[in-house]
Amino acid sequence: MTPRAAVLAALLLLPGAAAQNPAGLSADLKLMPSYGGALLTGRVNASRPDDLMGVWSSLGRARLMKCTPRCEVVKSVPISGSLILSGSSGYRVVLGGTFKAGQKVSIVLRFRQGVILNQTAIVGR
Repeated sequence: MTPRAAVLAALLLLPGAAAQNPAGLSADLKLMPSYGGALLTGRVNASRPDDLMGVWSSLGRARLMKCTPRCEVVKSVPISGSLILSGSSGYRVVLGGTFKAGQKVSIVLRFRQGVILNQTAIVGR
């Protein structure tokens, strides 16, 4: 590979690599089966304020919901430091479909600043 080609490849590949392993973002996630789908539970950590814009799995896009006191679908979920997701939290992420206990599901989270975080969540009981 010529030096010019190496520089071009680095310029094209590095932004994508940075987006796949974002610094300052981490998540520890599980899926809990519920009627007609599964509830994403766990914690998403961000070193600076951001918004969760979308969540996808192999079964499709998840619904982002704000539940205070009634649940309604929202376009984004704000994250300031740490976001806790559970059945009793103010924000919930729900996936539709059929899930089996112990199944591993790939989850993709997209943030407002264009960062993508790939995670694997195991379906609980």
